[in-house]
Amino acid sequence: MNTSDGISNKQEKLIALLLTEKTIDEACKKANVAVVSYWRWMQNENFLKHYRKARRGILENTVAKLQSITFAAIDTLERNLNCENPSVEVRSAAIILEQSIKGLETLDVENRLELLETLLKEMEKKNEQI
Repeated sequence: MNTSDGISNKQEKLIALLLTEKTIDEACKKANVAVVSYWRWMQNENFLKHYRKARRGILENTVAKLQSITFAAIDTLERNLNCENPSVEVRSAAIILEQSIKGLETLDVENRLELLETLLKEMEKKNEQI
């Protein structure tokens, strides 16, 4: 049975589990889906679109969380500029800042790629009409 957006309930369940389980095998087992089916579904454009959308949502939430604590990380760095042994706090702050920047870069690349894919599809449609 398909959901309103064109994927089955089982596929939807697998997508959710792929985002929460440690391995593909574990996700497939909990979704009661053969690993072979997972690989076949990953070749399906509609399934892949839904999977990527869900994964992107998690990434965006993660980046938002990192950004929300970035100011605390900056405060930690500032507070510890002249401390004698702030290594743990400074390292934590540095990691938060690094990951926040990497997250933004990743989102930017994904947005650019999505735009390029859209433009490519539009060009392909125009070429088909000619």
